[in-house]
Amino acid sequence: MQPPAPPLSISVALCTYQGACYLREQLDSLLTQQRLPNEIVAFDDASTDGTWQLLETFAQQAREAGVAVSFHRNASNLGYVRNFSQALLAARGDLVFLCDQDDVWHSDKVQLVAEQFERRPELLMLHSDADLVDQNGRSLQRTLFGAFEVSRDEIAALHRGDAFEVLIKRNVATGATMAIRRSVIARGFQVPDGWIHDEWLAMLASTQGRVDCLEAATIDYRQHGNNQVGARHRGFIERLTGGGISRADFMARMLRRTQSLQDQVLAGNIHLSAPAMHTLLQRHRHAQMRAHLPDRLLARSAAVLAEYASGRYKRFSNGAYSALSDLSRLRG
Repeated sequence: MQPPAPPLSISVALCTYQGACYLREQLDSLLTQQRLPNEIVAFDDASTDGTWQLLETFAQQAREAGVAVSFHRNASNLGYVRNFSQALLAARGDLVFLCDQDDVWHSDKVQLVAEQFERRPELLMLHSDADLVDQNGRSLQRTLFGAFEVSRDEIAALHRGDAFEVLIKRNVATGATMAIRRSVIARGFQVPDGWIHDEWLAMLASTQGRVDCLEAATIDYRQHGNNQVGARHRGFIERLTGGGISRADFMARMLRRTQSLQDQVLAGNIHLSAPAMHTLLQRHRHAQMRAHLPDRLLARSAAVLAEYASGRYKRFSNGAYSALSDLSRLRG
């Protein structure tokens, strides 16, 4: 009988910027975990509001609790995507948990997530639901999956191992709830055009192995108006109009995403199975069509109807909503 495998070592990759208002509560939640992380890596993006001083005070508390710390202060502001990328690369644990500065982790988060990885060696990335709270930590009576309208079909697809099919349509994995095996980024991590760090991490992991989700909430996800990426419910009209984001900008970004993913495959940085490659090519074709609709209504209608008949609107967009928005030249 083989002895049990040693527990996986755990790093927390924390990024901060002007976070003094909420950071203390998040830091406290890291040290009240039922299973403490082995290491906390923090990169501050040139804050001027006292964030760095909070980190310095916390560093001593973490060391006294037996947690190694590695804190870094950027000389100039890099932006949250580059800042998270360098934090991820600096982490040394077997598992890396992404950590935002303004949330609060539930006390069983690390334990629940680490147990999944230790039980499932094929699992490369795991994300979870979250409880949405306001700026004062009061419940908004809504979850992250609910706000993003993550469907039962999408959750079922993640559970059965079809994460690539889900993620090629849209990202449902939020970095603040995410943990990933360091092996996924061991060869380097650079976010390509059109993506942000957590979207790309999820996609990268889905091309290498198993990506899944926990349906339970593991954090309080604070909504305060200054979130880099927030979560709120979009109604029908907003889904059609894009909520202030121009249709052209949205479609151009979708096209850049599929193009940059194809570029990574062609460069040999990502390896896809034949079915996954076919899916990517179909997704790219759909993005091209939506980004380059004809100006004339008759020609545009013919293009949209043909695309709808192909099934790609349902597979890669929001079905009839998206077809209607394209006919109307709105976003959806």
